[in-house]
Amino acid sequence: MKHLLSIEQLSRDEIVRILRATADYKKNREKNSKKPLVGQTWALIFSKPSTRTRVSFEVGIRELGGNSIYLNATDAQLGRGELIKDTARVLGRMVHGAVIRTYAQADIEEFAEFSGIPTINALTDDEHPCQILGDIFTIEEKRKSIAGRVVTFVGDGASNTARSWLFAANKLDFELRIASAPKYQPKAKVLKRAGGRVICTDDLPAAVRGADVLYTDIWVSMGREGEEARREAELAPYWINESVVKLAKPDALVMHCLPAHRGQEIDEKTFEAHAQTIFDQAENRLHVQKAILAEVASGKSN
Repeated sequence: MKHLLSIEQLSRDEIVRILRATADYKKNREKNSKKPLVGQTWALIFSKPSTRTRVSFEVGIRELGGNSIYLNATDAQLGRGELIKDTARVLGRMVHGAVIRTYAQADIEEFAEFSGIPTINALTDDEHPCQILGDIFTIEEKRKSIAGRVVTFVGDGASNTARSWLFAANKLDFELRIASAPKYQPKAKVLKRAGGRVICTDDLPAAVRGADVLYTDIWVSMGREGEEARREAELAPYWINESVVKLAKPDALVMHCLPAHRGQEIDEKTFEAHAQTIFDQAENRLHVQKAILAEVASGKSN
């Protein structure tokens, strides 16, 4: 596996291998002698700001023996109109890998093509694969296999996190329910590509009833700030609160990929009641990303 650009492009075997390695990295963090990135420098190219993604990747690279260099949009010539493929060909001669957090999925695909170095998608408008792999690991850590489970996504069902969940459902054999207003449900062509057991509905109680996992994300992603008032109004019925949680299984996990806007996609009391799970999610980003870094650096394939 040379790159990790999307959940859609991963095989089931690759996902399973990453999850197994994640467990090992987490269990043995303090005594792990594996240093697959020794002598390597990785570029973190972030057009979108971040807390968890940046910190977890920088720490992960260092713990694997490597070094990192951080470039935001103003640091790189990309911010002044240089073509992606030209930046890629320059960095490909200087660094050993790249972690990219940007807007267009096409940009990261082009970077991977022209750079010739391992490239990891740290978030685009289309997908958030590292987040979802960390979330799946969290579920399996607490509830064993995700296979056969019901995961209900509440909120913007057309978001990047929701799309990554779509592609994961078919590969790992769980049921995904998306509860949202019709306008914010995945497009038919995306559902067809994803396959699997996916139910999209505007009936929140029906989507939540009997679920093993309730999952939500912010309603207004970066780059959509001008839509905030409209999105808040249209997505207002689709949030997680005490009454919603009561419809799920008694031991249902409540998850949020953060940052959380309490009072919008989740209420304060519910968030705090499930804070242990939510912050375990956040921590697990570090461990899963170490597994991803090691995987792409090795270039293993099935």
